[in-house]
Amino acid sequence: MRLPFALLLLTALPAAADTRPPLSDGEALTYKVSWAVVMGAGEIKIAAQRDASGAAPRLRVTTTTATRGLARLLLPFDARAESLFDLRTGRMVSLAESSQQRSRKSEHSVTFDYATSRALYSVPGGEDKPRSLELLAGDPLDLINSLVQTRSWNLKLGEMRDALVLFDDEFYQLTIHAVRAEEVETPLGTFKTLVLEPRMEKTPPKGMFKKGSTVRVWIEQDDERHLPVKFEVEFKIGTGVATLANYEPPSSAEAAEAKPASGKPASESPAPAAPKLAGEKPAAPDAKDSRL
Repeated sequence: MRLPFALLLLTALPAAADTRPPLSDGEALTYKVSWAVVMGAGEIKIAAQRDASGAAPRLRVTTTTATRGLARLLLPFDARAESLFDLRTGRMVSLAESSQQRSRKSEHSVTFDYATSRALYSVPGGEDKPRSLELLAGDPLDLINSLVQTRSWNLKLGEMRDALVLFDDEFYQLTIHAVRAEEVETPLGTFKTLVLEPRMEKTPPKGMFKKGSTVRVWIEQDDERHLPVKFEVEFKIGTGVATLANYEPPSSAEAAEAKPASGKPASESPAPAAPKLAGEKPAAPDAKDSRL
């Protein structure tokens, strides 16, 4: 399934021993997307839920995307991606993606066999047989999930870390740089963030990177949730921006089990005050929070 990257922003790294899924059970992030001068061009929602279909504990992360308003009149587009994670290892074990742009439909799935360093790529109902892909070193994720997962890395300004990203049937080796600190305004409040920028440095640039495009993600530093509050893809023809507009926290059981991103017990690492987010219940009603 090959789509313009601007649409992939609307759709939807070597991980080390601390590999974990990008979201926790019950957690959900909703983004409003603008493109160039078109505000409200689309919406992205990323949500996670435990999957009980198998014997092993798994987490299903679903990303749904749609253009909205004027953008939908010009370019109707819908997409869905489902990533299944093994909760014992934190690794993605399968990925299924589908999209529809007017009458054009596209769909594919990938399953991963880490023991043999292979992945099986297939197109449902397609004429071609499933193809075996060679896995590069690392734990692959699709681009959206890879950007969200950086919230758990706890990078500091000036640091970097490698990432392995799957786009359709190709693996990209990226290096994620922590380039600057920046304050960001969102519908949920103002956040102090660390700006991360993926670059293709260890292999010849291809795809959008070969064309000079830039991708960035803003990771909240106010508390240990480290929410990705903003994404950006910059092209010569304009910039696509996804801004966090709604947040639903993990289930109470999942939150109780989760460790802080710093790796310290919660009692040793108190979280500083942060703006209240949609999905959280304030201690008492506050008119200032009615917009959430």
